Amino acid sequence: MRVKKKDIFFQTLENMADAIVHAADYFAEQVTEFNNVDQFAKKMKEFESQCDSYTHTIIVELNKTFITPIERDDIMNLTTTLDDVVDGLEATTSRFFMYHLSEADEHITHFAEILRNSAYEIQKAIHLLSEKKLLAIREHTIRLNDLENQGDDLLRICINELFAKVTDPIVLIKKKEIYERLETTTDACEHVANMLESIIMRNS
Repeated sequence: MRVKKKDIFFQTLENMADAIVHAADYFAEQVTEFNNVDQFAKKMKEFESQCDSYTHTIIVELNKTFITPIERDDIMNLTTTLDDVVDGLEATTSRFFMYHLSEADEHITHFAEILRNSAYEIQKAIHLLSEKKLLAIREHTIRLNDLENQGDDLLRICINELFAKVTDPIVLIKKKEIYERLETTTDACEHVANMLESIIMRNS
């Protein structure tokens, strides 16, 4: 019996979600050690390039496919929001390299865990989308919204502590941008959740 080949759009979205998990796992592991920031930045760039390649695949397939499994705009918007998550992780890592950051702090590692957990929720949701189990996705979008709220709360704590304790203006500028980029990446994860909610509403 032949196994039905998975739709190219769903397969590529799954590949992107899997890449997000690999990137977030690697990010969380590296920020606890900071052994080789140069290598860290290069590896994250590879993840970012991989997701760019998946985005290109989606665009090419949309241009040559007449009937798509869900609305074309939904596929493209979901692809873009997934790509934004890896872009956020890579942009943060590049700042570690450019700013010569040699060690993390408890706030960066906490953000990394929030992002790792968000990546796993995204992965589960995208695989459910491929299986057309739309209502089951809601559990994961709710969790993504909760994790984004944790990111908001953490940013407030970070910035408050930064201005209370750090006197070196250069260090303050560096850390502030990194914290804000990490929080923006949690926002990107929530944007994936919002896009999935739109897809559920239009297809249920």
